[in-house]
This record gives sequence, C-alpha cells and structure tokens, in this order.
Amino acid sequence: MPRFMDVHDGFVGVTKEQLAEAHAADVAIQDEEGMTFEKAWLDPESGKVFCLSTGPSKEAVMRVHEKAGHPTGEVYELAVEV
Repeated sequence: MPRFMDVHDGFVGVTKEQLAEAHAADVAIQDEEGMTFEKAWLDPESGKVFCLSTGPSKEAVMRVHEKAGHPTGEVYELAVEV
C-alpha cells in the first residue's frame, strides 16, 4: 500500500494538544477512504504540519483531510525509501 507525506500551512502557534485533536479527527474517519494516518509533526513557528499516512491514493488523503476540516493539496507519494 502506498505511503504519503502531506503538508499543511497555517498552523502558527498551534499546540501539541491541538495537533493531536486534528490528527484524531483524521483517524476518526480514515476508514471511510481506506487510509491509515500514522503520525503528524508540527513546526509551530512556521505553521507547517506534516502528516504520514498509508492508503490507496493521494486523492483519498485529500478527502480525509477535507472532511476533517484541514484541507491540503500538497500530498507526496513516498515511492522510494532507504
């Protein structure tokens, strides 16, 4: 199953607890799209969030994030790993 990394902007000043809530929103509906959202990382200074997931497609990643309330169009398939 493909792995993906996506990037969100606009999370300046977000706390660890708020990031956990956003991640939980993804996890709560991930099965609807056959996704598994594994981890999320935050750089509160730049406002960037990075999410690691496994699932069928980039579009599925985007649909889950859209439904969870934090859309992104910046999704990368991680096709090569060392």
